[in-house]
Amino acid sequence: MTEGESEAVLAFKPPTLAMLRLWFAPARGWHRPSFIGVEHVDPSRPTMFVGNHTLYGIQDVPHILYELRRVHGIFPRTLSDRVHFEVPVWRDLLTVFGCVEGTRENCRALMRAGQHLMVFPGGQREVFKRKNEACRLIWKERIGFVTLAAAFGYPIVPFASLGADESLHIAVDGPDIMSSPIGKLLRASGIADKYLRGGEALPPLVRGLGLTWIPEPDRFFVSFGPPISTSAYRRRAKDVAAMHELRAKVASSIEAQLEFLQRMRRSMSGEDANARRVRTSDWDKLVVGLETQAERAKRRVTSRTKAIKNRV
Repeated sequence: MTEGESEAVLAFKPPTLAMLRLWFAPARGWHRPSFIGVEHVDPSRPTMFVGNHTLYGIQDVPHILYELRRVHGIFPRTLSDRVHFEVPVWRDLLTVFGCVEGTRENCRALMRAGQHLMVFPGGQREVFKRKNEACRLIWKERIGFVTLAAAFGYPIVPFASLGADESLHIAVDGPDIMSSPIGKLLRASGIADKYLRGGEALPPLVRGLGLTWIPEPDRFFVSFGPPISTSAYRRRAKDVAAMHELRAKVASSIEAQLEFLQRMRRSMSGEDANARRVRTSDWDKLVVGLETQAERAKRRVTSRTKAIKNRV
């Protein structure tokens, strides 16, 4: 990254709250997003927000950015796949909302400047979901995000988003296309491997209301879990096993939150026989459980470190 490119990334000024309210009002009225756990966010401390990427990844993110701006006055910089920045006009729109290409150089520059980040480890593969992959984390073996968080001592706030995956229905997914005559042609021509990552980068064909692309007015739910400290991992950022351990803690938090949000949604719609049991106290118990898991993991890391020092 050149000095000029770095300056351009850091020079971003977020839209005003009034402007965001104006832009997102129709979508907020359509999906009526509900938020839990925003109080876990410490706006004074640079943070890495890590969450699940929903289908196409563009419906819920604006709501999340707006809520963080409204409640805490912060506007995290979203790390996006490089493919987005190869599309004219679309890349300009993303830039307006602070998105940057998700390279290590960009991430380091933002972290050195003490900016908040929003990361979706599933990337394009998780955005272009396949049938029956709603609410699933598809992170492969990626640990780059936790490595950088640990190296810079950034706390990680895991968050979960529910609703966007169900507002659109996948009619034809990537494997369907690749097994069709069109897919065979893409493979034979080399286009699949050169531009579509072997078919992984093929967006699914979806429908929303009726046969249109308009998303169904499903309600969105977003939760923010307790922050996960990376201080115990700072000197172990190059330890692959330690980074997988940290990643597992983040993923477990997101999955637990998704499960809770699904229960809450079922209770609100009257579909859950245990609907009356889903209350604020249940969320509090989940948070306590996640914090306890994090504390236990921290103690394990500390004891291992002491054992290694004693052997040396």
